Amino acid sequence: MIVKEREFQGIKTSLQTGKVAKQAHGSVLAKAGETVVLATVVSQKEVREGADFIPLMVEYREKFYASGKIPGGFIKREGRPSDREILSARIVDRQIRPLLPKTWFFETQVVINVLSYDQVNQADVLAAVAASAALTISDIPFAGPVASVRVGRVDGKYIINPTLEEIEKGDMDLFVAGLKDSVIMVEGESKEIGEKDFLEAIRVAQEAINELIELQLELAEEIKPVKREAPVFDELENLKQVVREKITTEIDELISILPKQERVNFEQELVKKITGELEEEYPDCKNVVAGEIHDLIKDKIRKKILKEGIRIDGRKTDEIRSITSEIAFLPRAHGSALFTRGETQALVVTTLGSKQDVQILDNIDGEGEKHYMLQYNFPPFCTGEAKMIRGTSRREIGHGNLAERALKNVVPSHEEFPYTIRVVSDILESNGSSSMATVCGGCLSLMDAGVPVKKMVSGIAMGLITEGEDFAVLSDILGEEDHYGDMDFKVAGTDDGITAIQMDLKIQGLSYEKMEKALLQAREGRKYILNKMRETITEPKKELSVWAPRITTLHIPIDKIGAVIGPGGKVIREIIADTGVEIDIEDDGTVNIFTHDSKASDEAEKRILALVEEPEVGKVYKDATVTRLMDFGAFVEFMPGKEGLVHISELKWERVEKVSDVLNVGDKTDVILFEIDRQGRMNLSIKRLSEPPERYRHYDRDKKSHDSKPGQHRRNDRNKNH
Repeated sequence: MIVKEREFQGIKTSLQTGKVAKQAHGSVLAKAGETVVLATVVSQKEVREGADFIPLMVEYREKFYASGKIPGGFIKREGRPSDREILSARIVDRQIRPLLPKTWFFETQVVINVLSYDQVNQADVLAAVAASAALTISDIPFAGPVASVRVGRVDGKYIINPTLEEIEKGDMDLFVAGLKDSVIMVEGESKEIGEKDFLEAIRVAQEAINELIELQLELAEEIKPVKREAPVFDELENLKQVVREKITTEIDELISILPKQERVNFEQELVKKITGELEEEYPDCKNVVAGEIHDLIKDKIRKKILKEGIRIDGRKTDEIRSITSEIAFLPRAHGSALFTRGETQALVVTTLGSKQDVQILDNIDGEGEKHYMLQYNFPPFCTGEAKMIRGTSRREIGHGNLAERALKNVVPSHEEFPYTIRVVSDILESNGSSSMATVCGGCLSLMDAGVPVKKMVSGIAMGLITEGEDFAVLSDILGEEDHYGDMDFKVAGTDDGITAIQMDLKIQGLSYEKMEKALLQAREGRKYILNKMRETITEPKKELSVWAPRITTLHIPIDKIGAVIGPGGKVIREIIADTGVEIDIEDDGTVNIFTHDSKASDEAEKRILALVEEPEVGKVYKDATVTRLMDFGAFVEFMPGKEGLVHISELKWERVEKVSDVLNVGDKTDVILFEIDRQGRMNLSIKRLSEPPERYRHYDRDKKSHDSKPGQHRRNDRNKNH
């Protein structure tokens, strides 16, 4: 067993190997505080047949026992990975995939298990370090090690690997991965930070990343792993040369075609033509032909951009594609927007719901609720393809999360806007940056729904082409520019700053000069897009859609919550059943009534207020119910759960011999509360609702004089007859 440890950011951090999971090709048990993560890597010895990509699989799983919990639901065991686990797996994948050889066509699997979680040291950051360490000490030719840290900022102070509490207090949460002295991946959200603040956060992160890389190198130095060789397919070089010789002007013709689908069709026909000409001499050569044509197109596109400053669709490097947008696209949706940028189009729909519609989160942090969610769908038809439609892909979850974070800090809190908000983006066309189209369409959709967003948000994807010292930063990249380029840098934000960011590099290292240029160019593009969006709508609609549920908000005394709920929830269930509304009661006494029917809302509100209302002397109560008859008077329920006595002398101005001559149990009558005595007894009257006959006028004045001081001249014995 080998252990390397050091104090990192005030926390004892260690990497251990040789004790557990010894049959894996590389395994590391990583600890930070009392958070423990096991990362293992295994790679097959035979090349995957027909593979033309790196068959890497990354799995990240959080064991509920890690924080002393039992999973919820009926099955009581960990099931399919949660969105959080998938997002963590994607982060690890994105930082290690570019560091594997391009010809590494061996099935490779990285499995990460969170075994212990102390609720302080975040497991996803530790998992990324553990995965890199496991690859570094394995026999896989990995160009690492790589390390990751999270960066937060509280009161202007940058914090490496902040706690959950510090993240909540701060104005940024960035996940940064890097090699020694160079960043390769960034993802996170912020509260409208500036570009200079972002760059400073990257510098702070890089210093910490270098420490964690040193720790991994110490472990590898002691193990001295023997690395396998990446395969070299020399026999294909002759075929590639033949393909290059057969192509003359076709590549130039292809990259001059502006519409994406026409380019795709032209490329497919070219592959088919060359394959047909070579098939007799080189059987099963289609993949090699397609790959070589792909590389020739890539080379031509990159050179044209660097030399001429002209891109594949004819734009300049900082030019944004044509933008159109419209709101209220769907008649019955609470809010909808169709956002189109070039050949990318997103239909984004907002739906408003009640407290019962919140998403319940159950993970190793504990249970929680999510009142705002954004979901992203990428059907195959949006790229002109026919594929099997299965469950939500990891890419869809990742893109949805990025867009959700971009809008998160401008969406009102649940206290400000007590609706559950669900935003769904369906991508109808895609040729680059559909996640940023989702951000723009999502903002417009929320505003169309009447959600009082604090500011408008737009998003843009930036690209990079480098060749030696030459480089070009591209605004609003196409799918091909993402594929053939060296960087995919997505930036979302308001006029005042960045709200979300995601950067993936395909080259090792990006200078701060290039990163700063990309950020500043992104800011200009972001503002241009915001102004185009303002041509459609400038502020949230004042009125909600007629199809959206209405919320009536009441505030009741905390000590009255029990009265509204009733024993075992009986009272509130009766109100819901009788009116058809939804009712949500918060611990602070806030009551939200959800319904499409204003009359039902009024009725529910009336009944709730009646339950918490305090009796008021001098107030007339309509339709009070007679509950009991006594010789000396009638007891009447004039408010829910509130009874008072109508003394026999208060029934009529004339003398009444028997109470039953005037009232019966179950009768409805109007009464006035004229007194609450010192013992809290409530005295009601029927006769005082009418003018007394002439002969009782003097009596009435005397009576009012006596009643002016509550409790005086009252009979103490209610059992005496009048």
